[in-house]
Amino acid sequence: TITDHNVFRDSSMRYLGYANEVGESFRYQFPKLVMPSYVVAFGYCFADAATSGYNTYHASLKENSFTATFDSVLSAFDCLIWQSLASVMIPGATINAIVKTSRFAVSRVPASLPVAATTWLPTIMGLGSIPLIIHPIDHFVDILMDSTYRKVVSQSKE
Repeated sequence: TITDHNVFRDSSMRYLGYANEVGESFRYQFPKLVMPSYVVAFGYCFADAATSGYNTYHASLKENSFTATFDSVLSAFDCLIWQSLASVMIPGATINAIVKTSRFAVSRVPASLPVAATTWLPTIMGLGSIPLIIHPIDHFVDILMDSTYRKVVSQSKE
């Protein structure tokens, strides 16, 4: 249904959450773009969390206003934690490590590589790894949150 559609997860807007991975990939060529890429990615996280809280509030309003408010805060916080971990922090650190390791490896190649190769190969490795890390990280964060935060929240609601 249309109410199940989440514009932040079911449209091209989802790619805003990966802005920091692109920023990390280009860190050495354009270092001033790294911070703005994190601003975009965290902005995406906060917008998704606010929308999640808003939608939960209106869906829970039938019960009572306290329950709706409580549920909406929990929903927004859950979404913010999940998005921060799965879309920004873990992928950003992963891409940073891939690019840094690639730069180290390229600098240690016995044969002399062209400057363009040593400059851009780590960036290409970073960008190319983004599609490969998304689903494993999302799955890991689901397991992590299901076994920690979500378990505590569900027990406290009982």
